[in-house]
Amino acid sequence: MKKALQNIKEWLETSAPVPGEFFTKVTSEPVPHHLKRWWFALGGTPAYLFIIQVITGILLTFYYVPEPGHAYESVRHITYDINFGWIIRSVHKWSANLMIVAVILHVFRVFFTGAYRRPRELNWMIGCGILGCTLIFGFTGYSLIYEQLSYWGATVAANITQNVPLIGDYLGRFMRGGDSVEENTLTRFFVFHTMLLPLALTLLLVIHITLIRLLGVTEFVFEEDKGKPEKHFPFFPNHFLMETIIAMCLTLLLTFLVVFFPASLGPPADPFLTPEHIKPEWYFYFTFRWLKLTSLQVGVLGTGVAYMLLIFWPFIDRILVKRFPDKDISVWLGVVAVLTLIVLTIWEAMA
Repeated sequence: MKKALQNIKEWLETSAPVPGEFFTKVTSEPVPHHLKRWWFALGGTPAYLFIIQVITGILLTFYYVPEPGHAYESVRHITYDINFGWIIRSVHKWSANLMIVAVILHVFRVFFTGAYRRPRELNWMIGCGILGCTLIFGFTGYSLIYEQLSYWGATVAANITQNVPLIGDYLGRFMRGGDSVEENTLTRFFVFHTMLLPLALTLLLVIHITLIRLLGVTEFVFEEDKGKPEKHFPFFPNHFLMETIIAMCLTLLLTFLVVFFPASLGPPADPFLTPEHIKPEWYFYFTFRWLKLTSLQVGVLGTGVAYMLLIFWPFIDRILVKRFPDKDISVWLGVVAVLTLIVLTIWEAMA
């Protein structure tokens, strides 16, 4: 046995001649002391949930049929007939929702700690791209079920997209693949959800992590640490174990949600029967309520401007800091923005 292991080791050293110092350097990367607080280590959570999404998503595609006449029936078949199908579908659904929550919380953490400032402006913009991809991921996945609410949700989303200034007509037709939500729409959503978005998200994550490695993690000094020498701890095993604990807690939460709130299925899509109440998924409640409070054009324009402000905030913040030093204007504006999001979301949820 010992000789066999030695032979395997020699074969690996010959076939993949990576110097041992490489692994030592990677695993002993110094990690700032503040990352021992779990809420500062939320960056790894979306990556863990994304892996679960990929695995369960591949399993679901074995049975899912992306065609209007069969999509709903294939989801029903997965949920009620296939062994463990309801578990896989429920894990896919809840991990998607938790991933959206984790990405939003990570964006909030980076914003309110000012970790987007120079030289990390580009990485903040990449992070905003990950947030956008994650939300579209959720929307396209929800639409693939092809039940009544998801069908009309896609119809409303296409109509809203059509009101984007200048390119709205082109975007709306591209999204639908025609004049209405039909076979081409479902095919396009399937291609985006299973191929283009995973590819885009993977590329953005690779660039995001690479920039973190190149620039390093922003180091924070708390009141109790002032005057003391900077503290660091090794990536392996300390930070690796912390991420493992977070992953185990997420697994427990995921199990609870799957067991007590399994993925359900509404009535099938009926293009000739408009539901009395059309609602998007919870992460678009604030947009839906905002559109109800304004005209369609103003609502679409306002949402687009808000997202652009988020992407380019590091440069706006630089101007604010120069004009109002020591005033924390960005933090207060961020508090107002978050409270507005929460109020609009709760308002729409209770409507």
